[in-house]
Amino acid sequence: MADAPLNGIRIVELAGIGPGPFAGMMLADHGAEVIRIDRPGRGGITIDAKDPLLRSRRSVALDLKKPEAIAAVRRIVGQADGLIEGFRPGVTERLGLGPDVLLADNPRLVYGRMTGWGQTGPMAHEPGHDINYLAISGALHAFGRAGEKPTPPINMVADFGGGGMMLAFGMLAALLHVQRTGEGQVVDAAMTDGSALLMSMIWGFRGMGRWSDRRGENLLDTGAHFYDTFECRDGKWISLGAIEPQFYAEFRAVMGLDAPEWDRQMDPRSWGPLKAELERRFREKTRDEWVAAFAGHEVCFAPVLGFDDALADPHNRARGTFVEAGGVTQPAPAPRYSASATVAPTMAGERDDAGVLRDLGFAPQEIAALGH
Repeated sequence: MADAPLNGIRIVELAGIGPGPFAGMMLADHGAEVIRIDRPGRGGITIDAKDPLLRSRRSVALDLKKPEAIAAVRRIVGQADGLIEGFRPGVTERLGLGPDVLLADNPRLVYGRMTGWGQTGPMAHEPGHDINYLAISGALHAFGRAGEKPTPPINMVADFGGGGMMLAFGMLAALLHVQRTGEGQVVDAAMTDGSALLMSMIWGFRGMGRWSDRRGENLLDTGAHFYDTFECRDGKWISLGAIEPQFYAEFRAVMGLDAPEWDRQMDPRSWGPLKAELERRFREKTRDEWVAAFAGHEVCFAPVLGFDDALADPHNRARGTFVEAGGVTQPAPAPRYSASATVAPTMAGERDDAGVLRDLGFAPQEIAALGH
C-alpha cells in the first residue's frame, strides 16, 4: 500500500472537546501530522489517554495566557497547512491567534473553526450542546416515535456528523483550493448548518409532498411497518428495512404474510395495524432464530447488536471494523482506500513537550523559556 493520502500535511489543533478532536482524529487517521496544543497541567499526561478522539497525534502543553506561548503557537502554525480551533467566536482573536494574524503569518493556512451556532448570527455567542443545535436546525423534531417527545440520537448528528466530519471535509476542500491558488482561508463549520445539511434528503421528501411534519408517521422515522425495530422473544431486537418491492416481497415470503392487507405496503393507513401484527409475530422467536430464518434472503434485515456483539460479529471481524490500541477497543479508521493506507491508531500517552518543540525547530533555550 502507498502512503496514507494526507501524508505530508501538518495540522495544528488547539485542544477542545468533541467535534474538534474528531476532525483532528479523522485527519490523523488518513495520514496528516496533527499536533495538539494542550492546556498545561496533569503532570505530562496527555488529556484522556484512553480517548480514541485523541489518537495518532503528538501534543505539547502551552499556557495560552502567556505571550511567549502565543508567540510559540504562531511560529508552529506558520509551518502548518491547517489549524483547528473550537472556541466561541472571538476567543482566538482576543488571544492574538485570530485568522487575520495567522493568515498574515502564513497566507496558505486553512483556518478551521468549529462551533455550534457558527461565527455569525444572533446566537453565535450563546452556549449550547448537540441537542440545542439539532433543535434549531429542524433535525431534532424529526427524531422520535409518533406521539412521543423528540429524542436526540445521542450526539452523533450535530457534534460528529454535522460538526467534526463537516469540518474535516471543509478543511480538505480548502487545502485543495490552496494547492490550486496558494490562497488560504477560514472554514466556518457550524453544527447547526451541518445537522441541517444531513437532513437534505428529508427536505427533498418534504418538497415532494412525501414527508409529514408529524414525527414518527413517515417512511423512515418508524412510521412504516416495514422500517422499524422489533423486540424478539428473548428481549433482544432486530431491524427491518424492507422498502423496495422486491425486498418487501421476500420479507413477506419468509414471514408467511399472504393475506391481502399486506399488499398495501405504501398506504400509511395500513401501517399501524400491520406493525402491531409484526410486533406479535417477532416475539414468537428469539433474535438468533430470526437471524437464521432470514439468512440467505434479500430482505434488508439485521440484528440490533450491542457493543460486545458488534465486536464479535463475523462481518465486522472480516472487515476489521474495530481495532485495539493501547488497551482500548475502538472503531478503525474509515473509509478504506484501494491504493493508500490509513494510519494504525496509537493512543495518546506521556507527552514529550520538549521533543515536539525540538522537532519543530525550537532551540533548547527557547524550550526552557516555555517551561519545558
